[in-house]
Amino acid sequence: MTIDEMRDRKAELGLTNEMIAQASGVPLSTIQKILSGQTRAPRKNTREAIEQVLYSEESHRTGSIYLEENSEKNPAHPGMVREAGVACSIPDPTEKKPGEYTLDDYYALPDERRVELIDGVFYDMSAPAVIHQKILGELYLLFRECIDAHAQDCEVYLSPCDVRLDCDNKTMVQPDLLVICRDYDLGAKALEGAPDLTLEILSPSTRAKDMMLKLYKYQNAGVREYWIVDPEKSVVLVYDLQGGEFAPEKYSFDDTIPIRISGGECSIDFSRVNSALEKTRSRQQQQ
Repeated sequence: MTIDEMRDRKAELGLTNEMIAQASGVPLSTIQKILSGQTRAPRKNTREAIEQVLYSEESHRTGSIYLEENSEKNPAHPGMVREAGVACSIPDPTEKKPGEYTLDDYYALPDERRVELIDGVFYDMSAPAVIHQKILGELYLLFRECIDAHAQDCEVYLSPCDVRLDCDNKTMVQPDLLVICRDYDLGAKALEGAPDLTLEILSPSTRAKDMMLKLYKYQNAGVREYWIVDPEKSVVLVYDLQGGEFAPEKYSFDDTIPIRISGGECSIDFSRVNSALEKTRSRQQQQ
């Protein structure tokens, strides 16, 4: 892919340089130099990282993340196709194509198979890493503590919790953590409609989905605030989606982060999460 082709694809998909930088891990200044033509011969790994984001976003927008030339069969699960950064699980590839699956197919899956259904496409969700669960547990306690302390009329839920995001028949997601500030049916199988806040903790297999596809889906469904926690880089990106902005506020693991939907009353001291991680690491080193 030439630089001109990259620019054309970027314009076609409506991406910004910042969005490409966040999803690829390539510094924003490098993206700007390459796409402006200042750098005409970027390194191979840099070029490949950018191309993967441009290709992935196109697939997300069309709802068809299923290219044979970029996938390999998983012999343990003949109905599963694994791709670079995304796993697409297909219950019966002889009957339907990605993009055609519905909630009936979702509920027909075995109980032990954990997936998300987004725009008729299945995404396998592998068991999260230990650090993922450690961060999630600490954040759940902090969100509950903050909401309870300020008498916020909201509830906090942990994954797995089904969310019928668009209230249609083709999407069911499981945010790592969500905050809901309205009435809901406690006896229902899934929460109906967009939560007020969603939070995802990145892993190598979900990075592109969480930073691109879910950002797009959450914003369009009416989620008011979206947090992305990146354990690898020790950063937290917070999107205020109420204004339709895709430029996040960036925080470190030592910052105090305001919860925007609380109207300034609640905030999360992320240094407490970081301290819990460091305490665990220190204990492990002493053993």
